[in-house]
Amino acid sequence: MITTIKPKLPQGKKYAVCLTFDFDTFSFRIGRMKHYSPTLISRGEFGEVGAHRILDMLSTHDLPSTWFIPGYTIESYEDTVKEIHSKGHEIAHHNYLHETPVELERDRENEIIDKANSIIEKVSGKKARGYRSPSWDLSANTLDLILEKGFVYDSSLMAHDYLPYYVRTGDVPDEDGGFKFGKNTRMIEIPISWSLEDYPVFEFDDEAPGMGLREAGSVQRNWIADFDYMTKHMDTGVYTLTTHPHVIGRGHRMEALENTVNHILKRDDTVFLTMESLAGSCLG
Repeated sequence: MITTIKPKLPQGKKYAVCLTFDFDTFSFRIGRMKHYSPTLISRGEFGEVGAHRILDMLSTHDLPSTWFIPGYTIESYEDTVKEIHSKGHEIAHHNYLHETPVELERDRENEIIDKANSIIEKVSGKKARGYRSPSWDLSANTLDLILEKGFVYDSSLMAHDYLPYYVRTGDVPDEDGGFKFGKNTRMIEIPISWSLEDYPVFEFDDEAPGMGLREAGSVQRNWIADFDYMTKHMDTGVYTLTTHPHVIGRGHRMEALENTVNHILKRDDTVFLTMESLAGSCLG
């Protein structure tokens, strides 16, 4: 029971592409996993290398993008984040130390959102307009909090694959008598999907044997197939790709990302947008 939105795209454009980068570096390891070993820290530290490779690729094709960056990463790599912003890319909210909202009490979550937003404002000149939950898991309080703080869009939910929609609050998952749908808010959801993400297919995790280290060509084919399905079966739509600089930034994976981008660029009815711009097109 979602209310979808067809974005108003520039003349001649039918489809939008949002390239999004979750610039976590080591915030996830420190904040969520409590891993402090030099080796595990270095895996996140590679994110700065990957970020510069991504920026070079985006500059080559003159493409905008959206970067969801924890406040901790901004403090640790302020010059890199300033460079991201100076090149016209959007800086969006990803909590402070990659905290997952479902693990937080309301007051603590509120404090973290404000803390990270102040850090974003310091480097970009304005508070974030968009929010993405670390681990894509919202608490019962998250949507109310970000609505109160003037956020325009969220990108953490999965109820559609190609169309933005209005976020609901007040759902009641009653186990007897059917699901009770809440009411739409003014918050725009720009949906995501684990199938258009890099971490689970690429990143090795010794706590999840068998996960990750997929061959990049197979992932690239899946990403391209999802884009092609949209253009074959939808009269308009938004394709959102989520990657992490410390994951996608390694050589053969960068090739898969750029090959996907080059495939999309072959179409003249498709436009690349920041998520803030896309949300604006949904508002009219």
